Amino acid sequence: MSRTFPLALLLALAAACAGPRNDLAPVEKGPSVNPGINDNFLAPDLDVASFVERFETESREIYAERAAILAQVGLRPGMEVADIGAGTGLFTYAFAESVGAKGKVYAVDIAQGFVERIAAGAAERKLANIEGVLCAEDDARLPKNSLDLAFVCDTYHHFEYPAATLSTIHRALRRGGELVVIDFHRIEGVTSERMLSHVRAGEEVFTREIEAAGFELVGKETIPGLKENYFLRFRRR
Repeated sequence: MSRTFPLALLLALAAACAGPRNDLAPVEKGPSVNPGINDNFLAPDLDVASFVERFETESREIYAERAAILAQVGLRPGMEVADIGAGTGLFTYAFAESVGAKGKVYAVDIAQGFVERIAAGAAERKLANIEGVLCAEDDARLPKNSLDLAFVCDTYHHFEYPAATLSTIHRALRRGGELVVIDFHRIEGVTSERMLSHVRAGEEVFTREIEAAGFELVGKETIPGLKENYFLRFRRR
């Protein structure tokens, strides 16, 4: 006899059971560029509510400019996209509405608590086009040739194994697919000491790493309200 399960439960179970996809070859992990950068998110007692308060506030630039960012990303109905480092789902839900029922959004995060929260939120909003993905430190765990666009917002500096993770994003993008990266400026004498100690490198270094992984820089977008962050658009070569 068939049984029907709530969407939130299905998504949470899918996320919790996510593992390396057997149809994909393993990637070379390489050395960590910032050991321990994700320890807080990997903790089994992650306080998700505290991060909602921290991330979803007007004092956070990305949150305040979320509508402008969404418009600049330029999603269209039917697109398949990945919100990598989806966190509390700030952009995931908006992406799901933008791509519509014929599109799909992968909500990718290293923290199971975040993936489960997004699954519950998707059920509440009746967004059946969101799939939660519990990723690894070195693998986005996305299907090959499944994406039109990958979105990485204030998350690239958390890539502990950037070369390995980028290779899996490259593999997941279709030919001509795009990678949008938004991250913090790191400029001595301008950037706060807190961010200087937290973000390991600046825009030029991150751009070189991404280009070395098989992407070409095709645009640097301007959003007037973004002062602490830059917005880069790459295309899969």
